[in-house]
This record gives sequence, structure tokens and C-alpha cells, in this order.
Amino acid sequence: MPQPATKISTKTDTDTPWKEMLDQYFEDFMKLLFPNIHKRIDWQKGYEFHDKELQKVVRDAKLGRRYADKLVKVWLTEGQSVFVYIHSEVQGQFEEHFPQRIFVYNYRLYDRYGQPVISLVVLGDSNKDWYPSRYSFNVMGCRLAFDFPVVKLLDYQDQWEKLEKSRNPFALVVRIHLIGLNTRRSMEQRLQWKISFYKEIYQRRNSSQQDYYELWRFLDWVLVLPPKLARNFNQFVEQYEEAHKMPYLTSIEKMGIAKGRQEGRQEGRQEGRQEGLQLGTLQTSRRNLMEVLQARFKRVPRTLMGQIQAIEEPSLLSKLLKDAVLTDSLQAFERVLKKPA
Repeated sequence: MPQPATKISTKTDTDTPWKEMLDQYFEDFMKLLFPNIHKRIDWQKGYEFHDKELQKVVRDAKLGRRYADKLVKVWLTEGQSVFVYIHSEVQGQFEEHFPQRIFVYNYRLYDRYGQPVISLVVLGDSNKDWYPSRYSFNVMGCRLAFDFPVVKLLDYQDQWEKLEKSRNPFALVVRIHLIGLNTRRSMEQRLQWKISFYKEIYQRRNSSQQDYYELWRFLDWVLVLPPKLARNFNQFVEQYEEAHKMPYLTSIEKMGIAKGRQEGRQEGRQEGRQEGLQLGTLQTSRRNLMEVLQARFKRVPRTLMGQIQAIEEPSLLSKLLKDAVLTDSLQAFERVLKKPA
């Protein structure tokens, strides 16, 4: 594992990509990080996300920002159903009232659904000494103790070889996250790791095309590089894909991402930075969508590519990406695209 160097880097948004990874790999996430609980869930019955309900229940709790919260309904092997509340403090740092916050969300959800709620916490911060797992008080004989399972991703640094050998896609998610933490002050080192991870993800194309696109998006989002190194990485990807005969578009989308980030970072005002990052995010989403269409249907009409380039709504692009993966034909996808939002 690389040790942090001295060069200061830009901040990385890991909230949104973690939410997407929990959506895509919830069962794998549970199997890797909470194996004892995973064994008690009847996965053949499926599971249900209740994120909208979660937001309604906890929106009035003024206890700080939430990170990558998920609420999932699962069925246990014993037959009953329970709600699993997952709180991933993926950008976390020490927070004095953090255990209280988890307790408040738990009892609010219990009050809403009238059945037990399992609160699971994933700490993705870099403070090895911060390990909150209990909220309690004892006032004049009135006592309460609330314990919740906690996984500290830093602990997996000692299991790096095991993670490397694992075929669980979430093992790669954890490795990328850890490298993101450990290379925040060394962008050259991050570039080399990003190249290494990309090669590994590319090898997964043969077994799972879906894993390739999802993990590639996570990698590109978490291991953010400064403009010059981002261009170096994009050039490597194009050469690598060409050498392996993988169909790809041009570098227009990748250069758009780099340009958006560069313009935002060079701008001294906060507005400029936000616009640059938003442009980069939109370009990433458009690129992912078009790459899926090309991988599945080879030839994508220029008119359709133009329609995708004109989309400015990240949520719509995310929905269309799922449609592109699941649709039976390019014509069916075009009909979905023409439907009013």
C-alpha cells in the first residue's frame, strides 16, 4: 500500500459513486463487509430500496450531513422481513455527535415502520483512531445503550492480498477507495494506480460487461487527477483500448471532462469550480452511455449521439444508462429516448 506523500491534491467526491455502488452491488457489499449478516438474509427473495422513504423520515433531524445513506428491506432466512439502514461515512472525519445521529435515524425509522431496523456503519475516513460504535446515556436511573456494527475500511489495508484475490466486485471498490485515501498527496502515484486498476477492470469485460462499466465509472470518479495527469491517463486508455481492439468513441468526451475540471480549478471563484466539476460529471455520464450503446450495438447513428450530447440532466443520463444496458435493441432505446421526461 502506498504511503501519503507531501504534495497536496484536489478533493474527491466519493459520496455519489458510493451510493451508486451500493445500488449496483448491495449483495456483494453485504457479503464482503458484513458476512455474518449476509448469511442470515434470504437473497432468493430479493430486496427493496426505500431511499425516498428514508429521506422523508430523517430530513428533520438536524444532526449534520449524511453520506451515502441507504435503506433496504430484506427478508431473513427465518422468514421475517427487516429494514437495513446503511450509513457510509465515506468522506468522514471525527464527529462528536456521530453515534447520536445513528441512534436518532434508527429510532425514527423504527417509529415509521414499527419493526426492528439494523443500522450498519461503514467508515471510509483516514482517522485510524476514530471508531464510534455506541450511543448511550445514564441519567438518574434512566439508561440507554445503542450499539451498531461498524466496518472501518482502513482495517482492510492489512488484507490487501485477500482483496486482490477476491472475485467480489466490492473488494475492488474497497481497494480503489483506499488508494484514493492514500494518494491524496501524491498525484503521480495515483496516476500509476489508476492505470493499474483500469487494466484490472478491463480484464473483467469477458466475464461481466456490466461490472466493467460500473467499476470504470467508480474508478474515474474516485481517483480524480489534475488536468495534465488526466490527459496522460486518457491517452493511455485510448492506446490500450486500440491495442486490444475495443470499440471506443473519440477522446472528445474524455477531453471534455479534463477541460471542465481544469476550467473549474483555474477559476478563482467557487462558482467557476462548481461549473467545471458539473461539466466533467455530465461529460462522464454521456461518455458512459455512448460507450455502452457502442459496445452492445457497434454502430450508433450520429443523430442519436447528438441527442445524448444535448442532455443536461444527470438523473436522466443515469436512467438512460440503465435502459441502454437492459434494452433489447437500439430501436427500442431510441423509443425510450423520445419519450417525454
